[in-house]
Amino acid sequence: MTTPMGEGKVSIVIPCYNHGVMLREALTSVEQVRNANLLEVIIVDDGSSEAETTGILEEVGQAGHSVVAQSNWGLSAARNVGIRLAKGEFILPLDSDNRVRDAYLNEAASLLKDNPSLDVIYADAEYFGERNGHWHVPEFDLSSLIRANFIDACALYRKSLWEKVGGYDEQMLMGLEDWDFWRRVALHGGSFVHLPQIGFDYRVREDSLSRKMLPHIAEIADYIFAKPGMACYKLIHGTDEEVQQLRAGIRSMQHSLSYRLGRGLLAPARLLRKLWRCFR
Repeated sequence: MTTPMGEGKVSIVIPCYNHGVMLREALTSVEQVRNANLLEVIIVDDGSSEAETTGILEEVGQAGHSVVAQSNWGLSAARNVGIRLAKGEFILPLDSDNRVRDAYLNEAASLLKDNPSLDVIYADAEYFGERNGHWHVPEFDLSSLIRANFIDACALYRKSLWEKVGGYDEQMLMGLEDWDFWRRVALHGGSFVHLPQIGFDYRVREDSLSRKMLPHIAEIADYIFAKPGMACYKLIHGTDEEVQQLRAGIRSMQHSLSYRLGRGLLAPARLLRKLWRCFR
């Protein structure tokens, strides 16, 4: 539970696996935007094996950052460990190869503090690395989220929400764990708001996890759709054809640069109302 000291404050959680040099960049970006809303930075070493990374993790720990070590249990487990230890009311996951901007610690934190009915604030991003440009993220739409993910893990949300849905699925080791998390948040009634500002810099890498998981998208989608939320969805809609249309939308992402750019067709309002009714 959140302590009184952490009320209205942000905990940034950074999982790290052999990305020591890039972790330095991530931490530099945090220091550049640090303000009174930031309570702490928690770095979870997910069993790094590179000597350079372990040395850097030791350095940042000596510099005053909280560094927690675990075996190589995967990204979801690392996030869950860090969030479980977090004292802030709000959580901001940051991948160790990305950089944060001030929008999350300023406007987004204020929105959550001033609006108790809001749960998740997500923002646009700026690509860097092997690709440049602005990642324009759409406004929230539940039916689109069911079909494909458009919200990066780097979004500000209430820790109580993470507790409510049971955190990230630690069985998902091949990717799309953030999409699964957002889908469960939405289906539990969580409210999302798009902040039309650049909230972070997203590094595009040839060896990124999002690219490595592309051949496995169909398998991951089948796993996600077998969960209670999607089982309920299948029961509501009644026909295999509708479920296959959803799966086809996910499989089509194999042909895109990144699953995060995937889009889906809007579901009829009648079906969407039934979906919401199922989870009330």
